[in-house]
Amino acid sequence: MSLTLPASHQALTVPEVMAALRLSRFTVYNLIRSGALPSYTEGRARRIPAESLHTYIRTRLEEAA
Repeated sequence: MSLTLPASHQALTVPEVMAALRLSRFTVYNLIRSGALPSYTEGRARRIPAESLHTYIRTRLEEAA
C-alpha cells in the first residue's frame, strides 16, 4: 500500500490525513491524542508530518501481519 502525495507536502492538514486514511475527524484527532500519529501546531493550525503518516501506516501493516 502506498500513499501518493505531491512532493511539496511535508506537513499535512487534518482534512488531508482524513482523506488519505478515509477516517473521520474524530478518529484522526484520537490518533493524535493517543500519540499514534505525531503532530505539531503552528499557531492555531494542526499539522501532521508526512513521514509520521507513512510511519503510522507501516506500523499498522506490521501489526496486521
